[in-house]
Amino acid sequence: MTVRLEVVDEVAWLSLDRAPLNLFDTGLQLDAERALRDVGERPGVRAVVFTGEHGHFSAGGDVREMATLTGPQVAAYAARISRLTREVAALPLPVVAAVQGYALGGGCELALAADFRICTPTARFGLPETPLGLIPGAGGTQRLPHLVGSARAKDIIFSGRQVDAEEAARIGLVDEVVPADGLHAAVTSRLARYTAHPADAVAAAKQAVDAALEHPLARGLDLEHDLFAPLLAAGERTRHFESFQKTPAPAVP
Repeated sequence: MTVRLEVVDEVAWLSLDRAPLNLFDTGLQLDAERALRDVGERPGVRAVVFTGEHGHFSAGGDVREMATLTGPQVAAYAARISRLTREVAALPLPVVAAVQGYALGGGCELALAADFRICTPTARFGLPETPLGLIPGAGGTQRLPHLVGSARAKDIIFSGRQVDAEEAARIGLVDEVVPADGLHAAVTSRLARYTAHPADAVAAAKQAVDAALEHPLARGLDLEHDLFAPLLAAGERTRHFESFQKTPAPAVP
């Protein structure tokens, strides 16, 4: 298997493991889909982390394999990588991409499909498809502008250049840059802020916020209402409400 799954303290860690660069060939794509299905079948998982072995996240698609694809194989390859990042983005859980080294092409697009990106100073992000006569095919043209703006996204995509960790943090492509030996701790600390709260509420909040990027305001407000009302009526909230009500009110200066 080129994607290893380990669940630790309600967090599913999915590690890309195809030396040396974790290239997204067909085998890794299929293994990633299987790992996602496995996550969905495991009760109690509250968050997902994607990371990479061998000092890199993923350097993207295997160009040598792509050059051999013909006819229906091309269509199947394109559909599979697009489907994978959609499935990652649609997970009703907080998703973090923990990035070191290369996150290029499909690897970058996998990171873009996560809710948060935390990287080390070695991280290099890029979408090198345009110089190859292609365009990003797994969400890069759609998700990158939401993070960095249209003009910056066009520059990165048109040029195919790599973005280092410092620039990625400055333009909003990543949320944190941490030392390599602190990456695991930073991811764990961030996720602890979310997994401490009711899973249904976090899932609904993610769905509503994502809808704000995809739909007109009126439709988003309708969805927010539709998600809020059942949570208010749900029995699960009673325990949390009661706990909150017992908390002393802050002193007024």
